[in-house]
Amino acid sequence: MAKKKVPKKAKRRLIVFGPIAVFIIFYCAFTLVTTTIDLYKLKNEETELSEKLNTLKTDASDLKTEITKLQNKDYVARYARENYLYTKNGEYVIKTEEKTKKEKTKTQKDETYIIYACTLATIFIILFIIVIHHRRKKKKSSK
Repeated sequence: MAKKKVPKKAKRRLIVFGPIAVFIIFYCAFTLVTTTIDLYKLKNEETELSEKLNTLKTDASDLKTEITKLQNKDYVARYARENYLYTKNGEYVIKTEEKTKKEKTKTQKDETYIIYACTLATIFIILFIIVIHHRRKKKKSSK
């Protein structure tokens, strides 16, 4: 089999436009990854804010019912005894501790996995390009 000779103009085009094309590909990949991460963050923020909105709405309705309850004198007296430890004559206060639930902190595991995967993919692409370039050089030098 006869090897085809590549014209000098084609080699020059590859030398000039090859790095530009590689740069454009990497730029597009980087933009895609960062946009995906930003979109993921915004989606999480949207769910958090919608949950917060729902809790604020329920809190507002609870406060409205509390306002109507505070109009009753018996309720105010009982509320003061329970929350501020007021007592009537002859009463004793025994205070007990309530255990509160610990709030869970959200981890960013998914986001870090995406970043690691994209970094690993980029490294593999770069290594693949280097290997191909090295093989081409070896073939040219062996001629």
